[in-house]
Amino acid sequence: MNSLRVYGIPNCDTVRKARAWLDARQRPYLFHDFKKAGVPEARLAQWIAQTGWEPLVNRQGATWRKLPPEAQARIRDAASATRLMLEQASIIKRPVVEWPDGSVTVGFNETVWAEKLP
Repeated sequence: MNSLRVYGIPNCDTVRKARAWLDARQRPYLFHDFKKAGVPEARLAQWIAQTGWEPLVNRQGATWRKLPPEAQARIRDAASATRLMLEQASIIKRPVVEWPDGSVTVGFNETVWAEKLP
């Protein structure tokens, strides 16, 4: 992998902040819009392999809060989390970033991102 890829939803405040941060540093990136292009299943499996499924499930967001308690309780492992993330892209914590070195981060953290970009 040689390009920076940012996955998310364009109207998400955190994604907007992250993209503005990259733009201010004139760092080119490819943006994948979950709403228009969906969640890439093969990539999702790779993200889970690198980060685990727990960081990818946004349990603080509105989508999670709208799930009935029994649906929330069913999310206990990578398989159940994968199904949910494929069905409801908004449940994924954003942004998910694939860095040129092949690593993956979830969410926006200026300190971590500054370390990733020399």
